[in-house]
Amino acid sequence: MNDAEIRTTHGTPAVAERIAAALRPDNTDEMRTRVEGDTVVTTIDRESIGGLQATVDDYVVNLRVAAQLSDQPTHDTNHE
Repeated sequence: MNDAEIRTTHGTPAVAERIAAALRPDNTDEMRTRVEGDTVVTTIDRESIGGLQATVDDYVVNLRVAAQLSDQPTHDTNHE
């Protein structure tokens, strides 16, 4: 089994939780995402190095998008 652990910090626990929540729906059975303070930690286990590389590549793209969107202001549409 080949594995990788990706740790990224995001300033506050609330931002890390938002990013982790955005990432989890795309996790495969071989992936686990958790939050430790302001850090998102994702572990990936794959049988092959090629599969691990492909999964890490996909994860990094999803992480970038989630991090960019986490910086966007949120709006309560029930009170606008």
